[in-house]
Amino acid sequence: MNFKAVCLGAIAAGTLMIGNVAVAADGAELYKAKVCHTCHGEDGNTPTAPIYPKVGGQTKEYISTQMKDIRDGKRANGMSAVMKATVAAVTDEEFDAIAAWLAEQDPCAKK
Repeated sequence: MNFKAVCLGAIAAGTLMIGNVAVAADGAELYKAKVCHTCHGEDGNTPTAPIYPKVGGQTKEYISTQMKDIRDGKRANGMSAVMKATVAAVTDEEFDAIAAWLAEQDPCAKK
C-alpha cells in the first residue's frame, strides 16, 4: 500500500468520526431521533402515561448511568424491560448527549 492511499484513508476515517461526534453532540435531536419523547414527553417532564418517569432536570451523570445500565442489563426494574429494546443500539456518546440535554430541562416549568 502506498503512502498516499494510507493518508487518504486516515483523512476519510477522521472525517467520519468528526461527523459522528457532531451528530452525537445535539442531545435534543438525539432525544427525538431515539424516540425518547414518545414516553417521557417532549421535554422529559411530560410523560405520556403515569408509569413513565419524569427525567428532565436530573443530573447528567444519573440519567446517563441509568440509560447505560438498562441497555447493559444491569437494571431490570420498573419499565426498564420495555426500554431495553429502545436503547439497545444507543452509544455511550449518544447517551451522554441526551443526558446533558435532559439535565438542562426545568422540571418545574409550567406546561
